[in-house]
Amino acid sequence: MVQIVEDMYPAEIVLPMKAELVDNGFEDLTTASEVESAIKNDGTTLVVINSVCGCSAGACRPGVLMAVANATVKPNRITTSFAGFDLEAVNKVREYHLPYPPSSPAIALFKNGELVSMVERHHIEGTPAQVIAQHLISLFNQHCN
Repeated sequence: MVQIVEDMYPAEIVLPMKAELVDNGFEDLTTASEVESAIKNDGTTLVVINSVCGCSAGACRPGVLMAVANATVKPNRITTSFAGFDLEAVNKVREYHLPYPPSSPAIALFKNGELVSMVERHHIEGTPAQVIAQHLISLFNQHCN
C-alpha cells in the first residue's frame, strides 16, 4: 500500500478549488471505498487529483473542464480527489496508478478498472490548458468508445 504523509490544507482554501470541478459535474471522492467503487467498474473513469498549486489553477482544472465540455466521447465517470485534503482517497488513487509516483495535480484515466493513461504534474506544469484539453480529448477518443 502506498502511504503518503501530507499536511492537511485548510478547508477555506481547498473547498473553492474543489467546487470548481464538483460544480461542473465531477464526483468528489473522499474515501478509499469511494475510489474503489469509482475505478472498479465497467467503462471508463477519469480521476483528477486536484491541488492548491498554481499549475492546477492555471492549467489542470481549466484543461480538464475544457476537455469534458468539448469532447464528443467522454468517460463514463468524471471524478476528483484533493491532495493534502482527501488523504485516504488520494492514497487509494495512488495505489491504483502505480508504478507512477505520487503527483499532484495529476489526471488518471481508467478503463474497466485498469489504468490506461496517466498525466503527471510534470506534463501539466507549464502546459497551456488548451493543450491539456486537446490531449485529454484524444485520450477519450482512444479509450472511451
